[in-house]
Amino acid sequence: MSGDPIDKSPDAILAKHQLEKALHDEKLAVSAGRLKDENPLDTSSDFRRFCEACRRGDLRSCQEQISKGVNVNARDEFDYTPLILASLCGHYEVAQLLLESGAKCERDTFQGERCLYNALNDRIRNLLLSYDFSKSTDPLQPLAAHITSLLSREIPKTTDIVVHTSDATLELHKFVLSARSPYFAKKLATAPETTTWKLATSIPTQSFETCIRYLYLGDVGADLGEGEEEQAILTGIDKLSRQLEVPQLLENILHSGDRRQARQRRADDLEKGRDQLTRWFEGNVLKHKVEVDQEKADDVKWDSDNGIFADVLLRADEEEDEEEPAPSDDTPQVRKTEGPLNGIPIGHFNQNRSPSRPRQPKRSVLYPCHRAMLLRSEVFATMFASPFREGQSSTHLHIVPVDCSPAVLEVILTFLYTEHADFPLALALDVLHAADMLFIEKLKQRAALLISTLGNGSASVVEAQNPRGETSADDTDEPINVYDVIRAGWDTRVPRLEEFGARYIAYRLERFIDEVEFQAIVRESASRIKGRQETDTVELIDDIRYYLSERFRLRFEDTGFGEMMDEEQAQSRDTLSEGGVALDRDDGEKPAAEDEGYSGSPEGQGLAPDIEHLETQGVVRTLDGEIAGDEFAQDAINYQILLGKIEHLMEDLGLDG
Repeated sequence: MSGDPIDKSPDAILAKHQLEKALHDEKLAVSAGRLKDENPLDTSSDFRRFCEACRRGDLRSCQEQISKGVNVNARDEFDYTPLILASLCGHYEVAQLLLESGAKCERDTFQGERCLYNALNDRIRNLLLSYDFSKSTDPLQPLAAHITSLLSREIPKTTDIVVHTSDATLELHKFVLSARSPYFAKKLATAPETTTWKLATSIPTQSFETCIRYLYLGDVGADLGEGEEEQAILTGIDKLSRQLEVPQLLENILHSGDRRQARQRRADDLEKGRDQLTRWFEGNVLKHKVEVDQEKADDVKWDSDNGIFADVLLRADEEEDEEEPAPSDDTPQVRKTEGPLNGIPIGHFNQNRSPSRPRQPKRSVLYPCHRAMLLRSEVFATMFASPFREGQSSTHLHIVPVDCSPAVLEVILTFLYTEHADFPLALALDVLHAADMLFIEKLKQRAALLISTLGNGSASVVEAQNPRGETSADDTDEPINVYDVIRAGWDTRVPRLEEFGARYIAYRLERFIDEVEFQAIVRESASRIKGRQETDTVELIDDIRYYLSERFRLRFEDTGFGEMMDEEQAQSRDTLSEGGVALDRDDGEKPAAEDEGYSGSPEGQGLAPDIEHLETQGVVRTLDGEIAGDEFAQDAINYQILLGKIEHLMEDLGLDG
């Protein structure tokens, strides 16, 4: 798709000058320390590879670098950010991935305006506008909004400490106070049984409420009254900020600054709060997990009054084949399997177990958690608000089993506590199903994104446009089971995965078309239509045909053969020679049969084809083994062969469409 013509109107020239002025003003503000450089210079080799992948549209490499922790908002030595490169080069899917991963395109910043100004086409420009700061939320806002809502949420009850002021009572959460305030961390560590705390009467209630709202990741404004009242409140905030060891609170209130500076401070506060919660989660929840034999898991007793303030235990059981003893002369050892413990199969591994081998007892892992954070899942919110056992208080913590592996449960807990969602492709399908089961939509979409990028060899123009179905070492041990991905897309209602599966198969159709599993998935797709009629199409097959056409059209667009993909002209080309008649003339027409000397290459015109010579020098063959004059003729014939195979498959299955 070509870009829009360069606009040389007075308005466009004025916009360019404004852009240059914005750059100058922004650099002055950064150098003066008033603003933080949101696009720092990065000259590392990883970032250089990342930028190169954005230029080329290599979706898979981009995802891999993002997973390594590369800064998606940094800039290279030429002052380009990854988002500018992807937009300038017209890679829509890469730009979407960057935006979903936190790349910023704010209209009131130099880099944001530059990104919009240089977008190759309107489709990408509209995508960038849809992610503009004024139309979207901060990546950490969902976490902050949930923690702030705990201050006013009454059902289910999750508070465990009461603070009394001169004229109010606030019910709070020990783990939040401990994670966010060094003062409370030390106080509650020495006296974890504390249930009440009294504020000095000299400190106004509004001062304490402002501090608490800040600790709960809320936005603290500067509307604190007028005159003496405002001064008293600010004095109280100053005392509390020093006592609770959060000195930046008063500074944020006193220096409201312009809109961008206020937004920057807010983003910094959320980032710091998330980091504090992350450290607290890792040092308490994950550190105190308990591993026991599965048959003993229900016997674990954990006092409700505990040093990490947990009020529920989540249990995850290891799956059947996670561990298996291997024969040994002395003691049994755990056999390491080929492939992941859970989720998407990698390679092939033997699941046969010798009956003489002793079994290791299956293990369960218990995680001490806080209901207040689990409420981010609608399933847990409903469970804890119910009159059933899980919603009631008791001397010992209730154990709630979760139908997933310990590794997957750790991913879920990490996301609920910290908004982090980093996990390997091997766990992605299991995380997808677990997030769907627990109604955690954002995590489900994150898993789907991971599957459809790292696993999507066809999404990258550089690595995966595979029109000739060539196989490689990477293809023999596929990183994903595409049939499982398609079924997961159906089960979890994620269209991204259905589209990915169809495209993945289409770009490797010659490898999948004759598999029994492929026939089974086509039948399943057909059966998904309730009250199916004979004339109904099969959705999966329709999608595969579309992406198959896309796969070959990309090969023909630059050579003048794009019209070959049109349905009307395709019918007129059914007479392609089985012996490999080439379509390599500039006008795209089939050479006449009378041209006896035509061999499919410029050098061979007027000469009879030397088959023995071709076979010794390397010959281009079609999928049915016939000789093609060149690779473009091979593509044209292979496209028709694959379409024919689809038709035969549909006939064999008794399906129309």
